[in-house]
Amino acid sequence: MNHLPTSEHVSRRFDLSQQFTALHKISVALSRSLDMGQTLQSMIQALYEHAFMQYGMVCLFDKTRSALFIEAIYGADSEVVKGFKNVRYRIGEGILGTVMSQQRSLVLPRVSDDPRFLDRLNLYDYNLPFICVPIPGPDGIPLGVLAAQPMELHEDRLPASTRFLEMVANLICQTVRLVGHMSVETEALRQERDTLRRKVKHQYGFDNMVGKSQSMRQIFDVIRQVAKWDTTVLVRGESGTGKELIANAIHYNSPRTLEPFVKFNCAALPDTLLESELFGHEKGAFTGAVRQRKGRFELADGGTLFLDEIGESSASFQAKLLRILQEGEMERVGGDTTIKVNVRIIAATNRNLEEEVRAGNFREDLYYRLNVMPISLPPLRERQEDIVELAQFLIAKLSAKQGRELRVSDGALRLLLSYSWPGNVRELENCLERASVMSEEGLIDRDIILFNHSECAAMSAQGAPHGLSQSSPHSESQGDSDMDDRQRLIAALEKSGWVQAKAARLLGMTPRQVAYRIQILNINMHRL
Repeated sequence: MNHLPTSEHVSRRFDLSQQFTALHKISVALSRSLDMGQTLQSMIQALYEHAFMQYGMVCLFDKTRSALFIEAIYGADSEVVKGFKNVRYRIGEGILGTVMSQQRSLVLPRVSDDPRFLDRLNLYDYNLPFICVPIPGPDGIPLGVLAAQPMELHEDRLPASTRFLEMVANLICQTVRLVGHMSVETEALRQERDTLRRKVKHQYGFDNMVGKSQSMRQIFDVIRQVAKWDTTVLVRGESGTGKELIANAIHYNSPRTLEPFVKFNCAALPDTLLESELFGHEKGAFTGAVRQRKGRFELADGGTLFLDEIGESSASFQAKLLRILQEGEMERVGGDTTIKVNVRIIAATNRNLEEEVRAGNFREDLYYRLNVMPISLPPLRERQEDIVELAQFLIAKLSAKQGRELRVSDGALRLLLSYSWPGNVRELENCLERASVMSEEGLIDRDIILFNHSECAAMSAQGAPHGLSQSSPHSESQGDSDMDDRQRLIAALEKSGWVQAKAARLLGMTPRQVAYRIQILNINMHRL
């Protein structure tokens, strides 16, 4: 004998169908966003639309303020929503506070029957039930409470509705914990990022730039002005003069300092790969392009792109580069979608671009596009007065790197002053690092530098191009090999009647070099 389903069975099946649909919508909401407010709002909206639970509300417990605060609510008018952030429930206060303190669900068959119901939001129907369940926490203490009001009075369905809300509360627990962990990690990353930004900005700050010579002071003034604007900059100078440091200083002291700073060496890759590296490529654009890849221009969008060794690029590459500099548009290799980018360009080269243009090796239109604000760095041999300060700065840097105190002797400084440094600051840094590695006591003296720097050793044996021991047909003090540099300079000054210009001629030096050595070697000029 077949039994037809009763209306009660049909109703139960209908309730289950509604709950399954609501759970599906809630799971979808959980997978879409890590924004806790947005996720909770979508979850309680699903309760309203598919489980017939109105005025759903999630309250989370704030340990610092020891109270429940509304995190999300659905079904209230705009005025209520504006003010719900100010509503709080202390532990044991009202229905929500009672559920928090007792750590178990509470069901009111009718709201009007329980005087503990506060209704601070003035939302609920007093003739309908009210269900409030705890959101379980990992340590047994609830993270908060979930509350909702069934739209109809069916007391026989309240147990099933309560179990359903407890299931939803378990899902909310996982979301709150996940978002909490993500928030902690995000805040830690944010603090680390800000710390690194402050460190980098200090490292490349104007106050941290070394150089007291007139030429370097003028360059620092130019950098301060250029950094304020998005002008294209062309940094020129010999290898090792610090072109990349200048580019860093411009970016990290500009309004783009919080945006990416991307570096690219145009001489590092063959011409066939330059385009893909700078502009990116689409999947399948060429053999090996197994996925889409952004180029350096896209990665630097909003920030600065440093194109080092721009003078080494080919004619075909220069033509492609010119378009993006003029229009701010590009296409990835293998793609047909035009991409707009907002990038500040800083280029650098050690070549004479004017000669390259005349020789036909560099496009004239690209040269004028890059040469908007040129900055020319002098070689170290033309600013010898900066050598001592640079050496002290580099020694301090090496001391921090090696975790010990390093010192440099006066004899070593005089030796450094007497060398022409064809490799510029990079050569000086390498020389000091080699000497520091070989110094067991941390003292870098003349002998250690001579032992580890063959060019300095040859210079010391033959006479430096710019040193006090330089041989010269006019030098009358060079015969005394036992004299050190200070004695040799004093002897020349005495011979010339303490006239620096005459002493410079005797030593085969410039008056400027003599004046600087008088200052460095602490020679008293008031002897007459």
